[in-house]
Amino acid sequence: MTGKYDAIIIGAGIIGCCIAFELSKKGYKTLNVDKLAAAGHGSTSNSCAVIRLHYSTPDGVAMARDGFFYWLDWENYLEVSDPSGLAKYMNAGCLVTKTEKNQYLKHVMESLAALDVKYEELTPDEVEKKFPYIDTRKYGPPKLPDHPDFGQPTGGRLDGAVFIPESGYISDPILSTHNVQVAADAKGAEFLFNTTVVEIRRKNNRVVGITLEEGTAFDAQIVINVAGPHSYIINRMAGVEQGMKIKTRPLRQEVAHAPAPEGINYEGTAPLISDGDIGCYSRPEVGNHVLIGSEDPDCDTLEYVDDPDNYNQNFTEQWKTQVMREAQRIIGLRIPNTMQGVVDLYDCTDDWLPIYDRSGLDGFYMAVGTSGNQYKNAPVAGALMAYLIEKVEAGHDHDRDPLQYPLKYVNRRLNLATFSRLREINLDSSFSVIG
Repeated sequence: MTGKYDAIIIGAGIIGCCIAFELSKKGYKTLNVDKLAAAGHGSTSNSCAVIRLHYSTPDGVAMARDGFFYWLDWENYLEVSDPSGLAKYMNAGCLVTKTEKNQYLKHVMESLAALDVKYEELTPDEVEKKFPYIDTRKYGPPKLPDHPDFGQPTGGRLDGAVFIPESGYISDPILSTHNVQVAADAKGAEFLFNTTVVEIRRKNNRVVGITLEEGTAFDAQIVINVAGPHSYIINRMAGVEQGMKIKTRPLRQEVAHAPAPEGINYEGTAPLISDGDIGCYSRPEVGNHVLIGSEDPDCDTLEYVDDPDNYNQNFTEQWKTQVMREAQRIIGLRIPNTMQGVVDLYDCTDDWLPIYDRSGLDGFYMAVGTSGNQYKNAPVAGALMAYLIEKVEAGHDHDRDPLQYPLKYVNRRLNLATFSRLREINLDSSFSVIG
């Protein structure tokens, strides 16, 4: 391990490893630095690893569609075998309920159709026929358990749903990150764990390297912030946060695991469910369980934290709230006495859409604000960031003339202004984990 690199990547989660892989393929000498003991052991480790195509913006749908094909072609993408085995894509399909808040999925369906993605519009009767354990009564808007009408139908049935067959999840997010690390290693990338960055060194408005807590300094003309929930700390360290219109903050989240209804092979037959009517999303989980997360409805209090190294890692009433909401939709869902699942942090921007961009400091780049909904896009983000870095370092003025990234599998160019630090808040966003 030498003291000089072409690019230093702060963070070794799934996106940080994909950036290392893509830059290494282009001949860059890279170093990933992470404060944890191994790749993917931060917030990636607790990702729900959902692979779905419904986003609130056309560019979001296009990026997710491109990412879907990377996961289908995972072994070829890696170009190398991992002795630990390969993460697997599990296809389950995704059922998304229509609500007034998501505009009855009108724009989502338009974006899916524009990319020739197959989907089915379902009536409540068709939902019940396809998934007999789903209750199609309306319960929304979402409420807290102390509300007097919590758990009571609010009249009528759902306004229908959209089922997208090509959706699912990855079997093991940590293994998938290890897969990419092995692939990057094979291209010459280097990784350094169990250390913390304490300084972003700069000279004449140009990044020149980093310094670690033990005093070791590494030089590089390119530094990329992929630090997840710690991203705002790194941006402040680099002195770039004040020049950003969109900023990031760590947000505490709970994901619950509950046993599936008795007598149902839920793990083998159930879809992902994105349900704005009850304010939850869910997917099958190993052991015939249901994994349940929040879609951050208006009634919930978002718990942002000041210190990503010091926050409440215990379950709270939010765990029970999510399971009870999901029990409104899944008939016979069992609510266990022991709370199971995970507590972790999201890295969220002001509009819940990521920042993939340069910064006001030359050579300092960001892949941040990935907010729990960008795991699926990691391979695209890696290629996109390598493209951005290569073009900007060659002299392109990305702030004045935003780059248009050619997606690999989808016949579309992605307008990277969508992910700019200088954008206005995107009012088309769901302002939730849905993105």
